[in-house]
Amino acid sequence: METGDRRPLASRNTRWAQVLARRMTEVSVTPNSISQMSMVMAALAGAAFWLSDGTIGGGRAVLLIAAALFCQLRLLCNLLDGMVAVEGGKGEADGPFWNEFPDRIADILIFAGAGYGIANPGLGWAAAVFAVLTAYVRELGRATGNPSDFGGPMAKQHRMAVMTVAALLGAAEAVLQGTSLLLTAALWIVALGAFLTALRRGHNLVRQLKKSNGLAR
Repeated sequence: METGDRRPLASRNTRWAQVLARRMTEVSVTPNSISQMSMVMAALAGAAFWLSDGTIGGGRAVLLIAAALFCQLRLLCNLLDGMVAVEGGKGEADGPFWNEFPDRIADILIFAGAGYGIANPGLGWAAAVFAVLTAYVRELGRATGNPSDFGGPMAKQHRMAVMTVAALLGAAEAVLQGTSLLLTAALWIVALGAFLTALRRGHNLVRQLKKSNGLAR
């Protein structure tokens, strides 16, 4: 279980991320604006997934590759907003809101868009709902005075990794077979994995609350 007030990310310690964050800190870019841009990237990813339903062959492949790129750009925004706020010392009073709210919108846009892209909106919405639920349980834990639980198996970075890989492989599938089996499988993996993640985090939280209550007595 990965707990704390900040998501543990190995990429935060890479040289390229530190250089990019430092350059953004030196200009007029704010962490809130980066967080807001993550919603734009997610909207573009969701739109690319959605529009891929009406195309075939090479056109569908291009849209899926674009969706994969925008999913990663969403994660890049998520990385840089925190680095600019914390390491760059540019945190704002309303930062906690913009740190969380855009992520929930982003998950909904991407997974719902992917669901419509494979003509199975119900599956897309299920993945979106369970993705939001994982974050809800994490924030519920923090609201009760416990460390944030960032554990998987389908935390945010895992969800985006699954969708990115599925989109790239799905692009090849679209050209070679004209099907969308990989994206369908990816949404099932995300939906079930996020459901299990929410259960796991909930179990950890209940155990921690009981432990804390026992100590209080």
